[in-house]
Amino acid sequence: MSVANGSVLPGATGGAAAAPDPVSIIVVPGWRDSGPGHWQSLWTERLAQASRVVQDDWITPVRRAWVPTLERTVLEAPHPVVIVAHSLGCIATAHMGPEASARVTGALLVAPADPERRAVLSDFAPVPYAPLPYRSILVASSNDPYCPIRLAGAYARAWGSEFVRLQQAGHVNVESGHGEWPLGWALLHSLLEGAGWGLGSGTEPARSAA
Repeated sequence: MSVANGSVLPGATGGAAAAPDPVSIIVVPGWRDSGPGHWQSLWTERLAQASRVVQDDWITPVRRAWVPTLERTVLEAPHPVVIVAHSLGCIATAHMGPEASARVTGALLVAPADPERRAVLSDFAPVPYAPLPYRSILVASSNDPYCPIRLAGAYARAWGSEFVRLQQAGHVNVESGHGEWPLGWALLHSLLEGAGWGLGSGTEPARSAA
């Protein structure tokens, strides 16, 4: 397993095996962005193959601006895409059109937001309930202030996502004690491994709350 030219290469056993295709990881923050101590920011720094969606307005999110920016980032990626989204970034991902979605091979969707819970997020309602055309893992917390666990479970069922329920993990961000977040790192690793990719050695997070 190796990292070359900013992309992760799947593990190979050597010999004359053909070189596998690399993958691009796209990090999709939510409302108000992810600060420097957030696991999304730390992972972006750690992974040479990761790029990050940058929105023009993080404070007043508008769907007609956020979703095209995400789609453009996906379509401009040099390789098949794995999305790592948090909060409203999960909902923006679900809103992507078929052209961008076809470039995605997997998604880690963490602590999705409920756009109907806060007026500032309401432009993203209604949330799409169509199955996602790629493998996805949805992680939610029993006490997330931005989304009830039952709604997160409904998202997972509608999207066809594997559902990981955390106990008392808040919004799975810095405020709830999640920095490098090793559990999330392991879930990303499993998502990549399932598609024949891996994170390689020397990229393990230091330590953090699960």
